Amino acid sequence: MVRVLLAEDDTAISDPLARALRREGYDVTVCDDGLAALEEAKSTPDLVVLDIGLPGLDGLEVCRRLRADGRTAPILMLTARADEVDTVVGLDAGADDYVTKPFRLAELLARVRALLRRSAPAPQADDGGGLRIDTQARRVFVDGNELQLTAKEFDLLRVLVREQGKVVGREQLMREVWETQWFGSTKTLDMHVSVLRRKLGDDASHPRFITTVRGVGFRFERPGDAA
Repeated sequence: MVRVLLAEDDTAISDPLARALRREGYDVTVCDDGLAALEEAKSTPDLVVLDIGLPGLDGLEVCRRLRADGRTAPILMLTARADEVDTVVGLDAGADDYVTKPFRLAELLARVRALLRRSAPAPQADDGGGLRIDTQARRVFVDGNELQLTAKEFDLLRVLVREQGKVVGREQLMREVWETQWFGSTKTLDMHVSVLRRKLGDDASHPRFITTVRGVGFRFERPGDAA
């Protein structure tokens, strides 16, 4: 059974949401403050639904600490703030998606299903060029060293590798990785690509794997492909 950690201090939101998640067949644990969320996360849930305005320790700090501790479970942020800057901060802290309050229950459940689907093992692996991707275990190695990637970073890399040698547009990446029709700023995507590049050991002036195609998107190539 899929285990979901729901951290929300407003019972008017947490009670119906927990019931809905349980109707979907998930095993749900509910807590109402940030410190309790960190403690409950030690049980390694499959997904975390995290309110950004938790008492004790806010959701952003909880998210940062979970990622710093190596927790890779998808994190869905709940926020009452719709401003793009706040959203970017949440995603940069390691969240995989966000829903703005008030939200439609059906939409939130769809986001949960999408995050769980993307984090499920994929039936393939990819090797070569110093990079090895174990898609079943969702692990990435460069020159034999394992990288610590968030779920979003892994999904970005997987899409780029799948389209190896082709330019993948920013809108396509937003659509596939964040599962949203995106018509505004792609700063969030650019920030995630920048962090992913740094983890891969890419140099901005002489990229090893990911090349920026100005005005369009990104292209993944293994060392020696261009030759």
